[in-house]
Amino acid sequence: MSQTLSKILNAYPEHDFVIAKGFNEAVIGVELDEGRLIYSVGKCIDVLVYVDNMPIEDAEDYFQEHVMTAYNKEDGPIWANTEF
Repeated sequence: MSQTLSKILNAYPEHDFVIAKGFNEAVIGVELDEGRLIYSVGKCIDVLVYVDNMPIEDAEDYFQEHVMTAYNKEDGPIWANTEF
């Protein structure tokens, strides 16, 4: 578990966060009104490239088609583009 995710879970034990499996290192914050974790899209792509050994293009496609859609719920994570 990443330090950021661990700190969030410890700070807000009353929240039942939806955690995107395999992307703990990509958590960058929390949205408190709805109790949703915020993930960096770039860091999620990095996980797929450097941990799962996917080529960058495949990682981007996989993330868009499988990860974002799998957690596309009202209480699911917020996906933040942090790279411009």
